[in-house]
Amino acid sequence: MKDFKVIWTKNAEFDLESIIEYIKTDSIKTAKEIFFEIKSRCDNLSIFPASRRVVPELEQIGILKYRELIYQRWRIIYKIDNDKIFIVAVVDSSRNIEDILFQRLLKDNNKQKRVKGV
Repeated sequence: MKDFKVIWTKNAEFDLESIIEYIKTDSIKTAKEIFFEIKSRCDNLSIFPASRRVVPELEQIGILKYRELIYQRWRIIYKIDNDKIFIVAVVDSSRNIEDILFQRLLKDNNKQKRVKGV
């Protein structure tokens, strides 16, 4: 059985921090519970990460490398790259996921092109 390394992108860290800050205004206890549960579930992706579903909105347009983990009302979007799992977003399921992901994917692709010198 292969273990994958789970890596949080800066965007995903910011997403999670924002969610926790918002929840903390109502309940610090609830915010802590949600924070640790999301982190724990993401850590558990290190085993069988491909068992989660492909993000349906992206699958419809032929993008199959992004998967998601659902926890309560949040969608945790990640991609598998060799022996690593990159957590790319943590978003409220009521938000328009297409807009968020397309903006981030375009930004990531532009960064990669600049690094490669294209």
